[in-house]
Amino acid sequence: MNNEKIIKWLLTGDVSIQYQVYRDLLSIDRNDLRNKIVFEGWGAKFLSKRRTDGHWGKKFYEPKWISTHYTLLDLRNLCFPPDNSLVNESIEIILQNEKGKDGGVKPIGLEQKCDVCLNGMFLNYASYFCAKEEKLKSVIDFILSQLMADGGFNCQSNRSGAVHSSLHSTISLLEGITEYEFNGYTYRLDELKKAERSSKEFILLHQLYLSDKTGEIIHKDFLRLSYPSRWKYDILRALDYFQYSGSQWDDRMNPAIQVLLNKRNKESTWNLQAKYPGQTHFDMEKVRKPSRWNTLRALRVLRHFGIE
Repeated sequence: MNNEKIIKWLLTGDVSIQYQVYRDLLSIDRNDLRNKIVFEGWGAKFLSKRRTDGHWGKKFYEPKWISTHYTLLDLRNLCFPPDNSLVNESIEIILQNEKGKDGGVKPIGLEQKCDVCLNGMFLNYASYFCAKEEKLKSVIDFILSQLMADGGFNCQSNRSGAVHSSLHSTISLLEGITEYEFNGYTYRLDELKKAERSSKEFILLHQLYLSDKTGEIIHKDFLRLSYPSRWKYDILRALDYFQYSGSQWDDRMNPAIQVLLNKRNKESTWNLQAKYPGQTHFDMEKVRKPSRWNTLRALRVLRHFGIE
């Protein structure tokens, strides 16, 4: 396919894909399409699964991947309209009922400690859907308390004593911090920006998927392009974050870019390479088939960094 044919193919996809193609690849504002996400396609399907008590699945984090938490993350990534009253109500319910003593959401385990990776994902969609800043302050306090000496985050740092940051956790926190900043929140923003810079450097130090000590691939799954990403890290998720945050090119991104280019099909599409096991509301795409999600995300990465 040439570029025009790829765009045409993408625009035959779900309305959420259409909206992001116009916004990210064609630089055209189509809020009419964004508003349709509530009533058509995947967005409407997700919303239809919401219970009358404001939750999806059984509760806030159960079962994966149909829980309230992951459904709200899916809706955020669809670019569901942020002023939707039903979604706003669900986030308010979480903020009222799911906080722990350490200020984060969803206490876990016998010691009832919060998971910083989960809180990064929560901050991402709560900020996108414009939760009240006062209600987010304790979440921010908890997140900043978990920043590690090497510049990133690890969800095991406050539970099992991990001393090295995790790419899984760090990308979730970066997405949350950036969304918080983009939506005009100011509480402890300077400290969050500092954490954002150090977390980006942590990922770049690893050239997005390589050990900084041995140069070996940290985990082969980091090279498999999945969607939705859930809490899992991979190179396309990281590259898409760097383009979304407006980051400038860094030569340490090049190994991951080359892997991404090598995964491009001869038709200039990218496949969905992996699906994480667990119950879903429905499958948006099929594994080992050309993926509009991965193609859209790859193309906007290449466009942002000026790569053919």
